[in-house]
Amino acid sequence: METMIVTGGAGFIGSNFVRFVLDHTDSRVVVMDDLTYAGHLGSLREVEEHDRFEFIKANIADREAIDEVFEKWRPTSLVNFAAESHVDRSIDGPRAFLTTNVVGTFELLEASREFIARGDTDAERFRFLHVSTDEVYGSLGDTGEFSETTPYAPNSPYSASKAAADHFVRAYHKTFNLPAVITNCSNNYGPFQFPEKLIPVVILNACAGKSLPIYGDGGNIRDWLYVEDHCAGILLVLQKGRLGEKYNIGGGNERTNLQIVDTICSVLDKFLPASENEQLTQQLRAYADLKKFVPDRPGHDRRYAIDATKIRHELGWKPRWTFEQGVERTVKWYLDNGEWCAEVESGYQRERLGLGEGKS
Repeated sequence: METMIVTGGAGFIGSNFVRFVLDHTDSRVVVMDDLTYAGHLGSLREVEEHDRFEFIKANIADREAIDEVFEKWRPTSLVNFAAESHVDRSIDGPRAFLTTNVVGTFELLEASREFIARGDTDAERFRFLHVSTDEVYGSLGDTGEFSETTPYAPNSPYSASKAAADHFVRAYHKTFNLPAVITNCSNNYGPFQFPEKLIPVVILNACAGKSLPIYGDGGNIRDWLYVEDHCAGILLVLQKGRLGEKYNIGGGNERTNLQIVDTICSVLDKFLPASENEQLTQQLRAYADLKKFVPDRPGHDRRYAIDATKIRHELGWKPRWTFEQGVERTVKWYLDNGEWCAEVESGYQRERLGLGEGKS
């Protein structure tokens, strides 16, 4: 049985990927996750008893822990999702982003390189896939898209840390012939996303009759990708991608933040009509009335858009879900999973972060 290590597998995209792999392959999945604020075993509850699933609580910056996992499970692949990923948090406290995203990736690369060098795995079969972001490319103007050859120009501590990690992965392939590939994705959304990101914040705040914060003028544009489509793309790159290459995975769904909020309000009215929601006051009888423009994030990139031509043409990947379908599925999931939301939000108040007041 082939064994895949999935770091960060209790997080949003990682947990969705774990379920996708168990459903679509015969591989054993060994999750490494330190269960920081955005990683929760509750996101893996439905696979905890699966006979091809194992969980290990470990930090990817802990080299001894990584070596123990490699020695015990002798993986044929490693998929690295583990990362601090919220831009606002990186503004308030960049140090954790350096430690996890850069040092952690370095330790995974070193462990993989030495694992192969010892002959503990077939170097021809082993694969290291590093999951990254479109934010490493910086910001776009009104036209154009990010391709795999777009120069890096990160504008936040988060994107800078991911860019550094990408460069280390590329360097380890070029210098040490590590069998590695990189994927860069656009904004993900879907089930199990921690409620600090735009879409779950809007859903949960609206249901509770709380304000819907919109940064700046609401005109910042992102390309949105349903998480299950992203997982399918990652698995395809792992199985068939060319070593040393990068593959951009984007949904082709550009929307302004204001459009996203309006779409969610409309979908919510389908499943939980505002007129029937007792959390809304008499003065606010429509979800859209909860919209509130707040000060913009420092260094807020104006527009991202992904050119996914390479993965489409080389590997035959394309999104299965339209944006409208994905949003409906996402809203319905959050409405149906209030217990999970309450569990992961214990001690978290959806407070505003990223105003540049951090000290570390």
